[in-house]
Amino acid sequence: MSLNLSDKKAVVAEVSAKLVAAQTVVLAEYRGIEVGSLTKLRADARSQQVYLRVLKNTLARRAVEGTAFAPLASEMTGPLIYAISEDAVAAAKVLNDFAKSNDKLVVKAGNFAGKPLDKAGVTALASIPSKEVLIAQLLGVMQAPVAGFARALAALAAKKEAEAA
Repeated sequence: MSLNLSDKKAVVAEVSAKLVAAQTVVLAEYRGIEVGSLTKLRADARSQQVYLRVLKNTLARRAVEGTAFAPLASEMTGPLIYAISEDAVAAAKVLNDFAKSNDKLVVKAGNFAGKPLDKAGVTALASIPSKEVLIAQLLGVMQAPVAGFARALAALAAKKEAEAA
């Protein structure tokens, strides 16, 4: 079903609003994927707060005009699904993980913080742990010396107590 002019403007405005807050946009070709698989992909994207949309490429080009994602316009050919996320790695991770189990989804290109990414760049971005995991790792590293010091003090106190007895 084709869209009238006001519907097209609404779609462009909606996508543009998502792009304002986005850090990452990933494009993937979805030719030949069954509806059930696409439904699962959409559910995975929703759970990761990734905006996932199949768009006409002309509308997508208009939406990225004047944004940091404008270099993606040259990659917008063929049947594409667009993943847009505020989290730096979420969009790449969702599409990359789905592409591992479904060979009909082909990651084509991406853009992270205004820097164009090819397929290898998107895969590398997807391999970065999420923000929460990185924070947990950082806290673990920061707590390690303190925990070691506390164990050493406890062992020293136990040794002194054993000598006194």
